[in-house]
Amino acid sequence: MRSDLRRHPVNPLTSIRNLGILAHVDAGKTTVTERILYITGATHKRGEVHDGTTVTDFDPQERDRGITIFAAAVSCAWDGHRLNLIDTPGHVDFSDEVERSLRVLDGAIAVFDAVAGVEPQSESVWRQADRHGVPRIAFVNKLDRAGADLDSAVGSIRERLSTVPLVVQMPIGQEDAFTGVVDLLRMRALVWGPGRDTFEEGPVPDGLRAEAERRRRLLEEAVAELHPAALEEFCAESTLSARTLAAALRDLTRSGEGVVVLCGSAYRNCGIEPLLEAVVAYLPSPSDVPAVRGTLDGTVQERAADPAAPFAALVFKVQATATGRLAYLRVYSGTVRKGDTVLDVGVRRTERIGRILRVQADRHAEVDRAQAGDIVAVIGLKTARAGVTLAAPAAPLVLEPPTAAEPVVSVAIEARTSLDVDRLGSALAGLVEEDPSLTVRTDPETGQTVLSGMGELHLEVAVEKIRRARGLDVGVGRPQVAYRETVAEGVSGLVHRHVKQDGGAGQFAHVVLDVEALEPDTEAVGDNAAVGAGSFVFRSTVTGGRVPQEYIRAVEAGCRDALAEGPLGGHPVTGLRVTLTDGATHPRDSSEMAFRTAGRFALREALRACVMVLLEPVVEVTATVPDDTVGAVLGDLAARRGRVSGSTVRGGTAVITAGVPLAELFGYATRLRSRTQGRGTFATRAAGYAPVPTAVSVGILSR
Repeated sequence: MRSDLRRHPVNPLTSIRNLGILAHVDAGKTTVTERILYITGATHKRGEVHDGTTVTDFDPQERDRGITIFAAAVSCAWDGHRLNLIDTPGHVDFSDEVERSLRVLDGAIAVFDAVAGVEPQSESVWRQADRHGVPRIAFVNKLDRAGADLDSAVGSIRERLSTVPLVVQMPIGQEDAFTGVVDLLRMRALVWGPGRDTFEEGPVPDGLRAEAERRRRLLEEAVAELHPAALEEFCAESTLSARTLAAALRDLTRSGEGVVVLCGSAYRNCGIEPLLEAVVAYLPSPSDVPAVRGTLDGTVQERAADPAAPFAALVFKVQATATGRLAYLRVYSGTVRKGDTVLDVGVRRTERIGRILRVQADRHAEVDRAQAGDIVAVIGLKTARAGVTLAAPAAPLVLEPPTAAEPVVSVAIEARTSLDVDRLGSALAGLVEEDPSLTVRTDPETGQTVLSGMGELHLEVAVEKIRRARGLDVGVGRPQVAYRETVAEGVSGLVHRHVKQDGGAGQFAHVVLDVEALEPDTEAVGDNAAVGAGSFVFRSTVTGGRVPQEYIRAVEAGCRDALAEGPLGGHPVTGLRVTLTDGATHPRDSSEMAFRTAGRFALREALRACVMVLLEPVVEVTATVPDDTVGAVLGDLAARRGRVSGSTVRGGTAVITAGVPLAELFGYATRLRSRTQGRGTFATRAAGYAPVPTAVSVGILSR
């Protein structure tokens, strides 16, 4: 059932699908991607993760570790449609790769383990897709595993993801006996024999017909509740035709009101063809999504996905390769050709497109042009970074860039020899350019170079990349987490007068501030509420024009300057509201600079007068361990200041959920293996910031 479109592509705008593969680590998304490439004829051999032969996990570290680290783009064709796929990482430390990918995708396949159901990172990437409004379909994978249960997995989707699962298939056989699925729309059985690349279609087996009819009825009822046209037909006919059902499923998927659920086993090649059919039938093309919105000189503009419109594209990934500097971009409107000059709108600099490449992970095929809806890589851009907009010089437009998460873990890094110092600086600059979630700074007290990222594994991968790619011998210090400071009890009516006179026009600014704490973030996990993490609110209640509006903005800017270092330990300050209640000006000496300086020093003085609290990053840990080791695991979590929020036991395996300070998790993988004789695993996801207990904070601040 392979498509021959690899040789005869047909690519009008409506036949393009830009989609990502999203999942928790080890749910099988890379295997799903490999089977898609094989079934569509893009590859001629099935790649296997355990053999290190996959197309998308081409980096040596990915093959060594057996996980996806970097988002990889591939392209294939199916049933007259061009599919541009991005295989995204499933580990929490690389969620920024997922964020940048979702920014440029029109749809996604969410892959779930049929045994585990919704796992922590499954939930995180689902929420990321929600924020970007990306329509999804679900694929429940690994139905051939012991303990696989489609209904249980679907139940976890309903409960944990707050969506309506619309199950369009049921499995034929269980666990080792799983051989195929029943298509509930057409009421046909699809069976894959051992070692077969294609399926055989036939009538539903007699032993499954009653159950299939029951599930078809449940599907019709669920769709009728959500879709007005389907409800009208259901009330009139007491059933839904396959055509009406398919149309309604397409509408519900694209609106996000429901998610189509399919099932199979990618490792056994079962269920991939129906999954591809669902991608084409239900996920949107570039012409189905709303016109992209951008800004120009403060005004909002829209660009339709039209090859004839002015060119506009977003760079979402930059990668250094042996063939040159690759910039991956999504073209939203217009057409760009090899040799064209485009404008980097952010810096108002023109760049020349040297080559345009259709990407197949680490392999590339050169094309003459790219147009609206395409995801391609280009060579020739000298300075463009992830998040910049490229546009036609005569029609500039700034598109919203992907947001980069704040780093939470840092390590000191240094070259072993003085000869490598400059090379290390160049290597770190290249890392930050490729991965915006990494930051590099110099510690002002110690002079050390500090590399910060999203987690311990994230930094391990970055350091190993420097060692392998640049051949540098570097030393790395113990990881440190990114603490924050916040206000527990505020102050009112703090008066600060800034006066400076040194000949000529002086500086004068008089401000009165109230400082108070913001409410905690109630979405954090369990008792570990993220106290205003990442939040600052400024407002003015000054009346009578005592402080002009331009000076009020300057006071706010000064207050933001003061947030960089708190009074406890010099950590960034967050979670507070500052109110400018009064002030005074001088007819000659007042200026924006004076009021900015006054705002900065006033807030610093106010924070010293406030009762401050140290905050630390907290993660939700989900540990899967044998039930006879639960006591030891719980004791270890308690020693790490963890707070258990849930524990379930199923089939001799316990799943423990707890909120644990990130600083206490370094080295946890080794400890968990020793506590469970190598049988325990764990996953994490960010859960915000929480106050550090007083006894612990004293030790932290005394370092």
